[in-house]
Amino acid sequence: MKKTMSAVIARRDRRVAGPGRSSWILFAALAMVLALAPMVLNQFNIGLLAKFLCYSMVAIGLGLLWGRGGVLSLGQGVFFGLGGYIMAMHMQLADASANGGSGVPEFMSLYGNGHVPGWWLPFRSGVVTLIAIPVVPMLVAWALGAAVFKRRVKGAYFSILSQALVAAFALLLIGAQTSTGGSNGLSDFTGFFGYVLNDPVNQRSLYCLVLIVVLVMLLATGLLMYSRFGEVLLAVRDTEERVRFLGYDPASIKTAAFVYAALLASIGGALFVPVAGIISPSDIGVTPSIIFLLGVALGGRSTFLGPVLGSLIVSIAQNSLSSAFPSFWSYLEGALFIVVIALLPGGVATLVPSIRRWRRRVSGAPGARGGSRASQTDAVPEASAGELVSR
Repeated sequence: MKKTMSAVIARRDRRVAGPGRSSWILFAALAMVLALAPMVLNQFNIGLLAKFLCYSMVAIGLGLLWGRGGVLSLGQGVFFGLGGYIMAMHMQLADASANGGSGVPEFMSLYGNGHVPGWWLPFRSGVVTLIAIPVVPMLVAWALGAAVFKRRVKGAYFSILSQALVAAFALLLIGAQTSTGGSNGLSDFTGFFGYVLNDPVNQRSLYCLVLIVVLVMLLATGLLMYSRFGEVLLAVRDTEERVRFLGYDPASIKTAAFVYAALLASIGGALFVPVAGIISPSDIGVTPSIIFLLGVALGGRSTFLGPVLGSLIVSIAQNSLSSAFPSFWSYLEGALFIVVIALLPGGVATLVPSIRRWRRRVSGAPGARGGSRASQTDAVPEASAGELVSR
């Protein structure tokens, strides 16, 4: 009895301590495959993979926010767009000032009065731009989270609110054609902090930068997921009232997770601009925000590597199938989301462990009934999320 209890407690503590050995092996394998990809892919596919990795940055933040915190955000495109447009404004101004230029982006001369708006001017500085990319989306997320979570708005109500926010943001960008390019967005970039974007060497270097950022985000999110904050966030998801009774503020905890997810999304949007060469309302609207969510659900929202794997799978499938079957892909997206939620709620990342458990249960079925009494007597229930916090 005592030995069985010790084994169960040790297994529980290992689970809480961090990802298992298989997760780290898969992380190393994924990092190696992505690092070696430029050696076998052509220049076009390297750019595509870099763009997909930018999408996966949004998925990593959603994995913590939705998987651990239970906060379903349908508006991460807002923060992806804020980071992207801040970077795009700086690149437009830098290109317009290069080689003795007028300093006014070309589209402002075509659609506007030929003058740069005052709120664009700070982004002539690269330092201001690099500071604004994380700070502005984090401030927006903090203001929204503090206003919403303090009023105990959650569940479907928060999801609808976040979706309405991203829809309004896209409409705002479309309406401000003279300052944001309207539905065409901002494009035709030639340089990125002094480097020529068309140079194949610089494009490979940009891919390496994106890959390094993704791996750092994965490590940081994994450590955060299995830290004390991750335990409290998990407890807020499962037993919010009990966490409040223990003296924690669930609203502040969810706001912190929301701000962190916004930070990752904004960095992904900022790197997306030099990689893709364009940012427009179609990249940040309601549909892209739902596709971000689909990748997280497919991969496994509460797992270490699931959001990244699911995001890459969805991005690759969308790129290949939408071009071959443009009218069929939207239906496939919806069907895939329904199938994953209904049949595999843990995502693809939990498929192999589920198969192993099923095989053990089937193979051990004849003898399981005979030894079931002892196993039931010695079993110690695993700690709930609330018990993890109260320890």
